[in-house]
Amino acid sequence: MASKPSTGKSQKHLAVLIDADNASADIVEGLFEEVAKYGIASVKRIYGDWTGPQLGGWKKTLLEYSIQPIQQFAYTSGKNATDSALIIDAMDLLYTRRFDGFCLVSSDSDFTRLAARLREEGQEVIGFGQQKTPKPFVTACDRFVYTELLRAEPAPVEPSPASGGASPATANGTPPKPAVPAPAAPVKQKAPVDFIAKVIEDNSDEDGWVHLGALGQNLSKLRPDFDSRLYGYAKLSGLIKAQTSRFELQERGTTATGGKSLYARNQKPAK
Repeated sequence: MASKPSTGKSQKHLAVLIDADNASADIVEGLFEEVAKYGIASVKRIYGDWTGPQLGGWKKTLLEYSIQPIQQFAYTSGKNATDSALIIDAMDLLYTRRFDGFCLVSSDSDFTRLAARLREEGQEVIGFGQQKTPKPFVTACDRFVYTELLRAEPAPVEPSPASGGASPATANGTPPKPAVPAPAAPVKQKAPVDFIAKVIEDNSDEDGWVHLGALGQNLSKLRPDFDSRLYGYAKLSGLIKAQTSRFELQERGTTATGGKSLYARNQKPAK
């Protein structure tokens, strides 16, 4: 469950550090939209060897999103100097004491110790990486967001009416070049209802109810990569509501603002 957007003076100042060798440029829009849910991206830096062609996709987005590229030459073949540069910068930023948290964008397990060290200093650490990211790095973060969830869905290609749905040919009669494959979609997973039920049981009041916000926080504490979007639901409330055989969802009014609060509990067994 994603945290609610920060507002006013409570906004956290975050340092966003991107490992260009282990992150794709097609996530950039979704990445910063997700970061905005947690606070302000006060620092945005990306690390890699910009003298080579392999980072061409990122070069087009740096100015648009005001990301500062940090050049790191590959001095020795087989050694990842980019990781070292990112880690050194992270520690330098940590000791300025100007930040409330760090966003580490990489699928590389080499940042596991960095995440743990930042948390030891009381920093919130939000990781971003592919679903193949090694578990030690995922669990070293306070929260981990899979980047497959951040990619915009490609627009469907409408077949030409004149072609009757067939692929149109070029002027010289040769077939067009195949379209570039769309980025991999997130692997939809089965909802962990037993895990959710256990967390509800452990955090509920004497009537079995728990506030949905508190439930989401506790789910993320126990599993940093817990995200309702992985199970096909935009919000935790949608996931809970869909599991009618296991959970109840209750809407309550709030006296202060007149808004509504959501509470969940496990379904009581039929008598």
